Amino acid sequence: MHFRTLESRIVTLFLALILVGQAVSFCVIRNGIIDNEQAAIRDQLALGVPLFNRLLEQKAQTLTSSARAVSKDYGFRQAIASNDKETIESVLTNAGQRINASLTLFMGLDRQIKATTTKQQPGSLEQSILLLIDQAEEKDGAVGMSIFENRPYQVLVVPVRAPVTIGWIAMAFPLDLKLASDMRDLSSLDVSFMVSDKDGGWQADVSTLSQADASSVASLLQGLSGKVAALMPLRIAKSDYSVRILPLVQSVAGGQGAIVVLQRSIDEAIAPYRQLQVSLIMITGLVTFVAFILSFFAARRIASPLRDLTAIAKRLGDGDYQTQIEIKGDDEIRKLSMAFESMRGGIAKHESQIRRLAYWDTLTNLPNRAQFTVMLDEAIKNSAQLVNEPANQQTNHEENKRTNRRTNRHIHKQTNQQTKTGHILMMDLDRFKNVNDVLGHHFGDELLRQVAHRLTKTVGIHYPVARLGGDEFAVLLPMTDVSEAKEIAARVLKSLELPISLEDQTVDLGAGLGIAGFPLHGTDAESLMSRAEVAMYAAKINSNEAVLYDPALDKASQQNLSLLSELRRALECNEFKMFVQPKLRIDTGEFIGLEALVRWEHPEKGMIYPDQFIPFSEQTGFIRALTRWMLEQSAMLCRDLTAYGINAKISVNLSTRDLLDQNLPAKFSAMLARYAVSASSFCLEITESSIMDDPVRALLTLDGLHAMGVDLSIDDFGTGYSSLAYLKRLPVDELKIDQSFVMNMESDIEDAKIVRSTIDLGHNMGLRVVAEGIESEAVWWLLAKMGCDQGQGYFMSRPMPAAQLIGWIAQWVPPRMKRDTVSSK
Repeated sequence: MHFRTLESRIVTLFLALILVGQAVSFCVIRNGIIDNEQAAIRDQLALGVPLFNRLLEQKAQTLTSSARAVSKDYGFRQAIASNDKETIESVLTNAGQRINASLTLFMGLDRQIKATTTKQQPGSLEQSILLLIDQAEEKDGAVGMSIFENRPYQVLVVPVRAPVTIGWIAMAFPLDLKLASDMRDLSSLDVSFMVSDKDGGWQADVSTLSQADASSVASLLQGLSGKVAALMPLRIAKSDYSVRILPLVQSVAGGQGAIVVLQRSIDEAIAPYRQLQVSLIMITGLVTFVAFILSFFAARRIASPLRDLTAIAKRLGDGDYQTQIEIKGDDEIRKLSMAFESMRGGIAKHESQIRRLAYWDTLTNLPNRAQFTVMLDEAIKNSAQLVNEPANQQTNHEENKRTNRRTNRHIHKQTNQQTKTGHILMMDLDRFKNVNDVLGHHFGDELLRQVAHRLTKTVGIHYPVARLGGDEFAVLLPMTDVSEAKEIAARVLKSLELPISLEDQTVDLGAGLGIAGFPLHGTDAESLMSRAEVAMYAAKINSNEAVLYDPALDKASQQNLSLLSELRRALECNEFKMFVQPKLRIDTGEFIGLEALVRWEHPEKGMIYPDQFIPFSEQTGFIRALTRWMLEQSAMLCRDLTAYGINAKISVNLSTRDLLDQNLPAKFSAMLARYAVSASSFCLEITESSIMDDPVRALLTLDGLHAMGVDLSIDDFGTGYSSLAYLKRLPVDELKIDQSFVMNMESDIEDAKIVRSTIDLGHNMGLRVVAEGIESEAVWWLLAKMGCDQGQGYFMSRPMPAAQLIGWIAQWVPPRMKRDTVSSK
């Protein structure tokens, strides 16, 4: 049963109504139960306060009566009169055992303890007794709370009269588990007695909860003073509790305090209602199942005749007039109307197919260039009307300003929309030609469909996407300002970063994306698309981000043509100079090789460094000629060094375009033979990003070079984005750690960790590791401790003309030898 059919919609509607109703009922009942039970818990806790106080009062009355009986004992008073301490202590002990008193003592009129049942100093308990003596004299007894040995006690004091007061009996009763259990039995509330420690925190004493739960309550109450009763929620052992806190002993001047905590588990209180919820769910399931069966048959009964009529009308619309029409029911006019409408729809469908061939791309099902031009012209016209309309309304508004303030707000809102006119995005895929060449045009067509789907999904239904031709796409962004256009462009580029998998092949795509706005950059579709294309090619050349059209981009194109001419002239006039930077063994400081670098000695501008012309050379393809020149100069230098008896491995950088040249191994082999130098004397450096442009062709070129005996090195290791994924597949011999990690490793521990990890990785894979950017002796020794094989940097030597290398080798003194020389002096 398809969701688009009438039957499915009817069934879905019935089920949705039932499920929504049951869900609402369930939520209302559930929330009502929770709210009512929480209110009941609050009432329980509120009633628990007077109940607990009443229990304490009853206990105090019972204990006071027992203590008075002792105070009236004739033998006890005689012992006091005769100062018979043994008899007094015996009476106190027996009395205390009868009523379960933890401590019993007799205090004389001088308020000094005359006899006691414990050998420990009462401490704070004695202070409490002294405070109760005055009350006991007036009321024939007094009861209070105190803390003794980190436990809360109920203390009572009664006078001993014969007939005048001759002393006082004091007894202390701990708030024990029996009291807590009695409170639990009467109120269903858990009871915990807490005592504060020296730091102000709480420690559990006696509780009807488990020891772990009681300790958890104590930790959750940290920072609470306990001076006033408080009601709060707590989470104890994965259960929710409502808690009422009552003060027992107030802490004064850093002394200890005590509280009683009344707890009621919300989960335990709600537990009896859980079965009701389960029953509601089961009833909902049963009702839903019955409703599904009934609605299914009802929907089929309604939809079946309509489905038959639809099939008949469709056949007529397709030109099938031979099939006999079986008429059912009484509403013939309705059936006839539906049939003629279907015929008209069939004709419209044929017309739509013709138009689609002219204005839509059959491969991606997107608008083509012609349709996009029409859409763009329409958007430009609407934008012009939007800009002009607020101005006219503003003039009329000035005339009616005093009579219609609402119009004023409306026009002000429209005026603010003038900044939102419109933009277009034009995008050209990177490396698409390589996909067609390597994987075939069928694969390329499927890839274009996937790109079209991803673009449409990324920009949304409100912004039309078109395929202009080949691997070029465009997006129309009506009613957008510059920031919105850039944000959408960034989303598009981000979406293309995710590789596309087709037919067990994974393709990494990128794109150059240009932005042009109307009417700022053009008032017609042709000029606007032309300028968006200029911005697009600027993006492909200069950055990984979208580029907004700027008139200076056209001028830059002319300047680039001039720069290319100057580069060609520089090569013909020998303006390029080869510089070298030595490479040394880290452990011994021995010179073992060099890196060949290029400088441009311009006749008018002076010395020009590589970062000012190498990127442009790579973009234009001139880099291939420059690489051949570098390899030629390096071969000549190798020959000259060999003549001086110096064996050095020369490192030369290769670019992306060099790796795409499948004839590079043969050309380099012929060059080595011409100068009679060995391939093992060279190490060709490549970057991770250069491999990623076309991994298949790049790997073929690298295999050819490695087969000659040339060493291969990964330059700037760690700055790419797929080092480990491709390192195991590349025929490399060396890793070169980027200077950005080496320069600051003395002061930056994170850089030092990266360098150490890279060295360990290289050695574990059987590769030598070279560090560039060594600018201090301290960094040299750090690399030596880490086991780095080779290094280069300003600490040893800045890049120098090739002619100065032999003199530098003669005067070079390694750091270890320098240190030994200073020590000997």
